[in-house]
Amino acid sequence: MKTLILGGARSGKSRLAEQLARESGRPVTYIATATVGDAEMAERIAVHRARRPADWTVIETPLALAAALQEYAHGDGCLIVDCLTLWLTNLLLANDDQALARERQALLDTLGALPGEILLVGNETGMGIVPLGELTRRYCDAAGWLHQDIAARCDRVLLTVAGLPLALKGGLP
Repeated sequence: MKTLILGGARSGKSRLAEQLARESGRPVTYIATATVGDAEMAERIAVHRARRPADWTVIETPLALAAALQEYAHGDGCLIVDCLTLWLTNLLLANDDQALARERQALLDTLGALPGEILLVGNETGMGIVPLGELTRRYCDAAGWLHQDIAARCDRVLLTVAGLPLALKGGLP
């Protein structure tokens, strides 16, 4: 089962992914894509770390997501990716369009063949106004296209708002 969980900032998307992972009864591997760029991000990361059970395996991979998925996904496990849009941001900030295209395609090619339960978390940013800055517009466009392509490959797509999930594809957990 592959599930894409989308939502805005502080919508409850990560918490929902963690709840689904706990309820799966499977060993959990948590792939974190965030990098510490400032004190506020360090605090966000600390909150996420404090919430995770001690028996979860945590892999930090800011760029090579497809390779990490191939290495750590297994048939009896549950894997969380948190989050797709931070991973995308890391690639956009690397200023290497070839790396972005290569890693994006590798993720899309890999996703369908992954065993086990896969929970993918992403920030939904396409519901607001068109941003003024060029990099921000590139990010919103790239995130929207990535989410569409991943949603097409997932069994279930959930949107979280105010901590409540709404099923966009497949049923509610």
